Amino acid sequence: MIENVYQHFRKEERPFIDALSDWIHEVENQYTPYLTVFLDPRQMYIAESLVGKGDLKLHMFGGYEAAERKRVFICPDYYVPTQDDFTIEICEIRYPSKFAKLSHGKILGTLMSVGIKREYFGDIIFDGERWQFFVDSGMKNYIESQIEKIGNVSVRIEDRSYTELITPIDDWTLVHDTVSSLRLDVIVSSLFNISRQRAKQLVEAGKVKLNWAEQLRPDFELGLLDIVSVRGFGRIQIKEIEGKTKKDKWRILFGILSK
Repeated sequence: MIENVYQHFRKEERPFIDALSDWIHEVENQYTPYLTVFLDPRQMYIAESLVGKGDLKLHMFGGYEAAERKRVFICPDYYVPTQDDFTIEICEIRYPSKFAKLSHGKILGTLMSVGIKREYFGDIIFDGERWQFFVDSGMKNYIESQIEKIGNVSVRIEDRSYTELITPIDDWTLVHDTVSSLRLDVIVSSLFNISRQRAKQLVEAGKVKLNWAEQLRPDFELGLLDIVSVRGFGRIQIKEIEGKTKKDKWRILFGILSK
């Protein structure tokens, strides 16, 4: 069974597939719901593929409707989870916004520098002035006690209720494009209008991340819902793979978030 699943996904995704299979079996055998850490869109796609059949249901929540990173609640089909079942807290970063600026990258780096793995917190959102992020409830107190500065800016981390949730700025643009292949360097080159050689150099220099992890292979083949971050340029997501043209090029619907 698991071998049949493997053939539809990448070799490097097998450890996640194995873990997901264990979670599914745990729910099936014990009739007890299982809550995952925060998953990226590609991982959620895999989860939906594996839990799509049978007597189990999959529910996803990341703190707000448009969240990129979400926790997945796997449960028997008769169980209906509440928002509280996802154990997600909202934290706000208080800082002198009139005199200092923060960035998504600096906030992410600071959170990880105090020993918090990426899967324990979700989206980092910004409304033009205020910054908030979503975190596993069990990590909230630790974060509040550990983080006093982001870069050289003094900050205070405070918890917020869902009634105080900000509305993030969403600058994603949907673009239909055709590309010769799904290689990482080809797509970065096409979407950010730079040379293929320049795209390759960016990847090999460690300036490109795939699903929040460094990817050093220019020839890596992208797939549905992958998110690519290119330092200094922005982000790309493969929203839909629409098929091939008569000239054997891929028709893709991309989301682009420019720097």
